[in-house]
Amino acid sequence: MVFSDPQVLAALPQLAWPLILLLAWAGGEAAYRLLGLPRISSYALVGVLAAPTQLGWLPPSETMSLAAHVGFGLLLFELGHRINLRWFAHNPWLGLSALLDGLLSFVAIGLLARSLGFDAASCALMGALGMATSPAALVRVINEERASGQIAERLLHLALVACVLAVLVFKAVLAVHVFNSSGSLTAAIYTGAWSLLLSLGLGVLAGLVVTALLRLPAEAPDATLPYALAVVAVVALTHGLQLSPIVASLSLGLTARHRRVVFSRSERGFGGLGELLSVALFVYLGAKLDLAHVGAGLVVGLGIVATRLLLTPALMAAFGPLTGVNWRKGALTGLGLMPLSAFVLLLLEQSQHLQIGLLERLAPLAAAALVLEIAGPLCTRWALRWGGEGDGGRR
Repeated sequence: MVFSDPQVLAALPQLAWPLILLLAWAGGEAAYRLLGLPRISSYALVGVLAAPTQLGWLPPSETMSLAAHVGFGLLLFELGHRINLRWFAHNPWLGLSALLDGLLSFVAIGLLARSLGFDAASCALMGALGMATSPAALVRVINEERASGQIAERLLHLALVACVLAVLVFKAVLAVHVFNSSGSLTAAIYTGAWSLLLSLGLGVLAGLVVTALLRLPAEAPDATLPYALAVVAVVALTHGLQLSPIVASLSLGLTARHRRVVFSRSERGFGGLGELLSVALFVYLGAKLDLAHVGAGLVVGLGIVATRLLLTPALMAAFGPLTGVNWRKGALTGLGLMPLSAFVLLLLEQSQHLQIGLLERLAPLAAAALVLEIAGPLCTRWALRWGGEGDGGRR
């Protein structure tokens, strides 16, 4: 029998990831066309079901880990490339609303966790990560909806502020934890400020180098491949040096945008490569969730979700008239900021080298991530369509 051959049996686990990715893609297409669900929600659900801790179909894979980080980096690059930092100078209330939302979310989620018996460090970490919004989910849903308008642009700009703020606070809390645990000020500084500065420098340097190279030909080339390769290089380097691929990818995109290089051709979302890596990213994220951890932190996790649902739309509605939109569009913007999981899960994974078991320790975040892995993109789609900016709003 062919399937009893030892070499064939040894190769079978390697086929698991390609087959599950194909299944996830097919499920995403079916759910999108028949039920109107965002594709990435289906990708994540397949990952959850096939995870090693659930059905056990997916073996651990360093290759898929790197592919997922590269996929996330491509989406972060696209976010950075679509951000106009001058908008915050022209509309300071927008940036202020994002900062206030982050601060209030940090305090509210921290107090909720504290009231349920978590230690101060865990409360601070949950508060820091609970203030974030997943740019990967936002970019994917906005591209899928072909959305454009005030809500879509605000979602991208507010997500940038939320992500930067979450990374800064998360790294600061981790640095304090490392110092208290090891007594090493050097280790604490590297975990916090130094790793962020190095990541920022690598991203900016890569952006300057690639844009300079793209200026050389007399006729502007397709920018898709050079920027994709730059993201791959930056993510691999920061991942290997235990820095922050998130900060590096964002700064690469921002540098490319503000260098004001105009290209003749480029594919939004990096074309087929971006699609493939997006499927890999959201399946991988789903596979990182252990339903045992989800069950252990379900009460606090649902509390985190409820806090975000109540706080962010209300705050954005209140700030709406100050930022140039009515309260309804402000509330819809807040609703669209619900995606959380991709950012949180990858940031936790990027901190594994500290060996403090953050994903196991912060079980409520696993519960919130599972809920918002599926419901978060749906909230963004509703916000865009109800605001008349998505495909559903133009039919």
